[in-house]
Amino acid sequence: MLPPILRNLRIPAIGAPLFIVSNPDLVIAQCKAGIVGAFPALNAREKEGEPVELDRWLRRITEELDRHNQSSPDRPAAPFAVNQIVHRSNPRLERDLDICVKWQVPIMITSLGARPEVNEAAHSYGGITLHDVINDRFARKAIEKGADGLIAVAAGAGGHAGSISPFALIQEIRAWFDGPLALSGSIATGGAILAAQAMGADLAYVGSAFIATHEANAAEAYKQMIVDSAADDIVYSSLFTGVLGNYLKPSIAAQGLDPENLPSADASSMNFSSGSSKPKSWKEIWGAGQGIGAVREVVGAGALVDRLAREYGAARERLGLGRIAAE
Repeated sequence: MLPPILRNLRIPAIGAPLFIVSNPDLVIAQCKAGIVGAFPALNAREKEGEPVELDRWLRRITEELDRHNQSSPDRPAAPFAVNQIVHRSNPRLERDLDICVKWQVPIMITSLGARPEVNEAAHSYGGITLHDVINDRFARKAIEKGADGLIAVAAGAGGHAGSISPFALIQEIRAWFDGPLALSGSIATGGAILAAQAMGADLAYVGSAFIATHEANAAEAYKQMIVDSAADDIVYSSLFTGVLGNYLKPSIAAQGLDPENLPSADASSMNFSSGSSKPKSWKEIWGAGQGIGAVREVVGAGALVDRLAREYGAARERLGLGRIAAE
């Protein structure tokens, strides 16, 4: 069953937190459009001696969404989420967690490790946690350690991704878990959002399509590459972070590498001590999921949510489920 904070969304979707790409502009636009907006805490980068950027981001998001809710009480904004990388090499975790508690971030998304103290921090003010998992074993561990819900990162997802079919992964988790469950993996249409629900997920996790939006903090060449590419342009590799993930072949080739013959790396090469989730030498290796064939132009985030809502309603109607008023 979904907790109250995840009910009454315009469509059952979360805008996935995207490395570098997700910023306050994108999160605010997603929330105002009626879906959960999210960003990784490590995206709020800082220079020594400057004010804490994460605190500034959370102030802006919180205050702007509050103003929106006061001016549009009939169509309030969806809640937002912050992704915490709980890998041991992230030196900012404890400090960033304190800042999130200060601003009472509604939803915390945890990845690359399950830590009870993160769940306890969110629960201290009534927030909830969702944890990224790529298999059933990790899902069980996350719930045992106090996570409220799960994000099943299946084959085809952008960035760090699993290799298990979404059908199998959702099936195995739902055999024992009836709490909040989102599905990530090639979801870029409203029909795919409905399919995720039909499979047993409560919510869809939509990421790569939001790279090609005006608000996204991505190079124009990156956005255009999303538009110009399709599933066959994605390669699955561990080389760039030490963890298997999906990346755009043209961006790999542009760095002088052969996308079809990449060496592998292990998790020992993963390091968040500099506040990033991949080595600087790979900063122009661009992640994306297999669903990008549905992205045909760069648009505003609100317009993208509008498209997803129309498609979601049309898919429901095709199956005789009725349209939705929030379209």
